[in-house]
Amino acid sequence: MDIRDIAKHAKVSIATVSRTINRVPTVDPVLAKRVWQAVDELGYYPNTQARTLVSGKSRIFGLIISDVTNPFFPGIVQAFEEIAVQYDYEILLTSTVCDQQRMEKAVRRMIERQVDGVAIMTFGMEDTLLEHLRFRNVPLVFIDVAPPLPQVSNIRIQYQIGIRQAVQHLAALHHRRIAFVSGPPGLKSADARVAAFRSAMAEKTLEAPDHLIVSGQHTIEGGLAALAQLTELPEPPTAVMCSNDVSAIGVMRKAYELGLRIPDDLSVIGFDDIHLAEFVIPPLTSIRMSQTELARLSFHALLADVERAVPQPNGTEYFLTTELILRKSTGPARSTL
Repeated sequence: MDIRDIAKHAKVSIATVSRTINRVPTVDPVLAKRVWQAVDELGYYPNTQARTLVSGKSRIFGLIISDVTNPFFPGIVQAFEEIAVQYDYEILLTSTVCDQQRMEKAVRRMIERQVDGVAIMTFGMEDTLLEHLRFRNVPLVFIDVAPPLPQVSNIRIQYQIGIRQAVQHLAALHHRRIAFVSGPPGLKSADARVAAFRSAMAEKTLEAPDHLIVSGQHTIEGGLAALAQLTELPEPPTAVMCSNDVSAIGVMRKAYELGLRIPDDLSVIGFDDIHLAEFVIPPLTSIRMSQTELARLSFHALLADVERAVPQPNGTEYFLTTELILRKSTGPARSTL
């Protein structure tokens, strides 16, 4: 079956069928309705490769994430895909797992499939990804690190807002020794969260000494090791903020092993507000960086560049705010652990 059969069944021209299937907006709505009805009745599935040749668009967006095992990223994938379905787009998904060769193969596969744009929803390897993609003349969207280039969008995360709320919350509970479990050193997003923490602490005239800022590597194991290190200090913290929820879960597990009650002995705050945060015991107070909103902004950034006749010379910026979500893992400070 091909479009000639559809045209005959719908009693329209082959050109009308072609333009309708390729979603050319100038097609008469009455004729388009007859075409889609014929498509349904005959069970026709368009040849996507042929459609790409005709329209110049594959209606495929690439989506690159850091690590599919991190609960933060499946939320982005699900939300991105749900929006894509609404707009009749397909998603080509890959995870870098911080592996250079795997990432390069994934990018090559996207180029071969002639994706219409790529959302780089990673925290790391962005410079290398940009190097491989920027000259391919496809729209790109990054988190925080995009340079001012045509067809390159940047979603800026407003870390300071949520982290300030978290520090204010702990200060109101009379916490003075507040530790911060950061991500991998040198990771731009992790460094931005540490900077936001130091700034928020300074606003409350609280000290943020280096020995209270330790790396948790954004992993459960890193959170475990971080709290073990912090509790060895002469004056351990009464509260711990973490650069992501996975680290915070590791901190909570280590607290359990050490016999520390949360929040009676130790308050814990995460970052990201993954779905699991609501269901750990006690439920984790977290700084929300909405995966749904991040997916929405990134998809529409790509779509806007695909549909834009003249690219913005310096790309486009979008902003995503953060906010503190209070649960049961924070409470009044105790003078000692």
